[in-house]
This record gives sequence, C-alpha cells and structure tokens, in this order.
Amino acid sequence: METVELKQQLKQQIIEFLNLTSLTPEDIKDDAPFFGADGLELDSIDSLELIVLLQRVYGISIKDPKEGRKVLVDVNTMADYIEKHRTK
Repeated sequence: METVELKQQLKQQIIEFLNLTSLTPEDIKDDAPFFGADGLELDSIDSLELIVLLQRVYGISIKDPKEGRKVLVDVNTMADYIEKHRTK
C-alpha cells in the first residue's frame, strides 16, 4: 500500500474508531497534531483507542508509553510507524 493511500485509510479509521462523526478525512491534515488546541484536540482516552486501532488493524503492539507519545503525534508520524512495523 502506498503512503498516500495509507494516510487516507488511517484518517478514515481515526474518524471511525474515535467516533469523530463531524469530521471527514479531508478535514484532517497530515501534519495536524492529534493533541492540543492546534490540532484534533484528542485526549488520553483517544490515545488508548488509537493504540487499539494499531493493534487490531495493523498488528502493532505499543506497550511503552514513551513509544506511544512518539508514534501518536500526527497522521504522518503514525503512517511512517505503521509502514515500518506492521504485521498485518
């Protein structure tokens, strides 16, 4: 799967997993931060949901919170991590 395709798929999955029904994939910029006022304004529960998404869909298990903070930055960072570590 190409990176552009993966990012589009990832945006759709984020919307579905986090129940962000007011957003479309086009609303989410690749470099928009997941957390904080300048981005999607997600919270700690959302971060757990994103970790579940990585596990269920891509076979990626993140157990170390420090690693999670490095991965769950924005769509670009998450897609790069998926491309390097996916098992599904």
